Amino acid sequence: MNKTVAIAGLGAIGLPLARALDAGVEGLQLVSVSCRDHVKARASLAGFRQSPRIVALPELAEAEIVVEAGPASIFERVALPAIEAGRILVPASVGALLPRMHLARLARQTGARIVIPTGALLGLDAVRAAAEGPIESVTLETRKPPEGLAGAPHLQKHGIEVLGISAPCLVFEGNALDAAAGFPANVNVAAALALAGIGPIRTQVQIWADPGIQRNIHMVRVEADAARFTMTIENVPSAGNPKTGRLTMQSILACLRGLVSPLKVGS
Repeated sequence: MNKTVAIAGLGAIGLPLARALDAGVEGLQLVSVSCRDHVKARASLAGFRQSPRIVALPELAEAEIVVEAGPASIFERVALPAIEAGRILVPASVGALLPRMHLARLARQTGARIVIPTGALLGLDAVRAAAEGPIESVTLETRKPPEGLAGAPHLQKHGIEVLGISAPCLVFEGNALDAAAGFPANVNVAAALALAGIGPIRTQVQIWADPGIQRNIHMVRVEADAARFTMTIENVPSAGNPKTGRLTMQSILACLRGLVSPLKVGS
């Protein structure tokens, strides 16, 4: 029997994910979506084989799996009802979870699960495995084209202008908790990495605005008792939102498949 899926947000992640589910994924059925503009949503869903219902955010929790794919500002309005109802929550805005770890404690009480997709990163299996033993350090270096960082709260707060720069510019250096707060639309990878490894305080992050690149580049370095490794990924930005990599949606889709597949690859 298919598991029902609901999606919050029909933007650069939510809409292509909805299309993929409507095209057919064994074991999954898209039943509802939620977004701010219902007229635009109906137009976006035109042509679907089985058009999902357009509902208010709390009603998404009627589905067995709730995917949060909206702006970070709506995270708790999606997450809390899903967790209270004992559902599986798959969040794209992982950075919004870091200051709300009470939701993880609530999930323990209600039987809900919070399943974090790898997103635009790589190698979280290796980081999780290393975290079963001592880890000395985990660092993330993120480089994005300036338009992919423009408007971030950290840049606005400190009066940093990245549009029009002619050379790479280090715009942030600190821990993953502060990175997620300062760049809520940009570095969910930092939050996922922190939760997989040694936590948001010990995970160190550098963020660069680089006018010489067209892809979002993430480099992870881990020093652990069991292994030392460096991983680099270059992601193509989404056509509809340069702050989000195209791989993010595909990672969430792969995560959903893993929830219902009889064969799961990776730890």
